[in-house]
Amino acid sequence: MRSSNGCWTCRLRRKKCDEKYPVCDVCAALHITCHFEQDRPEWMDGGARQERMHEQLKREVKERAQRRGGGQSAAVRISGDRATFAAEISDARSDGTEPHPQSSSSPSTSAAGNQSWPLRGTGCTLTNNNGRSGHSFGQPDTILLMFYLDHVFPFLYPFYRPSPVLEGGRAWVLEMLLGSPVVRQAALCQSSYFFSLAQGRDKCNSTWETVLAQTRDAFEVLRHALQVIDDPGLVDHLHGAVRILTSIMQVQRFDVSVLSFHNSQTHLNAAIALFLQLLNSAGVMDAQPAAAPDAVTSSFNAVMSHLALPPPPPCTVPGAARPVRPPPSAEQAAFRFSSTLLILDDIIASTVLQEEPKLYQHHRCLLLGIDGDSNNTADAPIDIEGVMGCQNWVLLQLGEIAALDAWKQRCKRAGNLDVMELVHRAATIKNALETHLTQLEAVPAPANIQGNCTSLLDCFDMGDHSNTTHTHTSQSQTPLVTRVWAHAALLYLFVVVSGWQPASTDVRYHVGQIIELLAHRASPPVLLRTMVWPFCVAGCLAEPAQEAQLRAMVEALQPPRVFGTVRKALEIMENVWRCRNTEVGASRDLATCFRSPGGDLVLLV
Repeated sequence: MRSSNGCWTCRLRRKKCDEKYPVCDVCAALHITCHFEQDRPEWMDGGARQERMHEQLKREVKERAQRRGGGQSAAVRISGDRATFAAEISDARSDGTEPHPQSSSSPSTSAAGNQSWPLRGTGCTLTNNNGRSGHSFGQPDTILLMFYLDHVFPFLYPFYRPSPVLEGGRAWVLEMLLGSPVVRQAALCQSSYFFSLAQGRDKCNSTWETVLAQTRDAFEVLRHALQVIDDPGLVDHLHGAVRILTSIMQVQRFDVSVLSFHNSQTHLNAAIALFLQLLNSAGVMDAQPAAAPDAVTSSFNAVMSHLALPPPPPCTVPGAARPVRPPPSAEQAAFRFSSTLLILDDIIASTVLQEEPKLYQHHRCLLLGIDGDSNNTADAPIDIEGVMGCQNWVLLQLGEIAALDAWKQRCKRAGNLDVMELVHRAATIKNALETHLTQLEAVPAPANIQGNCTSLLDCFDMGDHSNTTHTHTSQSQTPLVTRVWAHAALLYLFVVVSGWQPASTDVRYHVGQIIELLAHRASPPVLLRTMVWPFCVAGCLAEPAQEAQLRAMVEALQPPRVFGTVRKALEIMENVWRCRNTEVGASRDLATCFRSPGGDLVLLV
């Protein structure tokens, strides 16, 4: 909680103060005047004089940004210094101003008549007033960051192909890496891991010490960042909060890559809490629409609006083209992308925990369009298909099944389960899934273009890495991915309603469909790593005759450490198969299959 004993400067700026006398760390990091006198200053009058002092302090922050631009930013990356990071977060202002003024010699000019925007969103500065770099990187980090951009990110998210013209492509990733210490450190973790695998040095002690060091740095920077924004006034540093949300999700993905699930629950809880804080902060922002049919959608759009780049200056050139819409800011793209991953992780976690997804009440607002039509989600705030290849309606129903399972468990513990109500609610979900699935299967399947892995250095096969077939192949495979998830959702529903019945005709049908799609239709086969949860659901319910085919699908993905989650799924399946004819096997459910013996939350994402 904010103390009443802090310096008057921090109180006026509504920032947390560490109360160090005579100059607090926050003011020292910003190189601004720290007013720490005992008596209340005369200008702190709650009126015009106070407002003038507030404006003066804002000018000081901007004018003295150059003094902060060099060594301290590098220090943030290395040590996670809280005061300096507080300066970066505090200055990522919600009014669209940049904490570090950009050099006037490096504008970004559109083709439509000298319409200019900053090269990046707030808080992401590459140059200072002298045109020199504001962030210094050594060669190792530069190599790792480029490896992440060129190979790791496309491999992890093969379906994410935003338009370079309308949406700025993946430029926001580069801006985040250069402008945010927390996002950069999270990316360095992932890049170090995959880079060591690509070099064949994954068993080298010195290499793993480097990876572990990057991981420790990421956790340290993330810890300090979370301390900085642990404040009711989140709107004061909205851009910084989005960068932290992005870094949490990337650290989560790194942990999953190395099959370290010890912190999965902690990361997920922190990300959900921060996401809800961001939505709640929209209520005090002027950008919120005055009248909107849905509060959650309005809040999400308000946050997006508040993160937008400032509008272009008016064009005074006679006969010039009309101004074009500015591209999304880095924070806008990062917020939408990270929110998509968070929705998916929350739903998958709920299938393991047998709890209602924590964001369940927001699903319809975020996953459906304004008209609530699941067939038309073009205006939905979250587009899971564009990031993970699965259409929104499947995840929406998957969340409904998880909520139904949680309700069933609560009723069983209370001894008042109404089986008729359970069946009635399940029938509604089943009808929705089957209707959409029938419509999807009626659409002619695209040509099955066979290609190599063509990502992450062709999975370390020394071939031609310039092949871009996978871009079109991945996008054409989204209907197939959606069908796989839909079949798995129906299997999940059957288990929730009827218990563990692997010999059921319906169960055998859907298991067979998933295996058929993954074994013979998915192209390239490495796309299996984007469908690990459905693959594991089908495998747990598979017949003994199907075990060899499932093992062969996993063994074909090499090297093993690149596909750690797929092998984790096979490990879960093998445990189920060993207990197939025991009493334990007769009473199991999917949550029992996924649950880790150590109590960790296993996220198959």
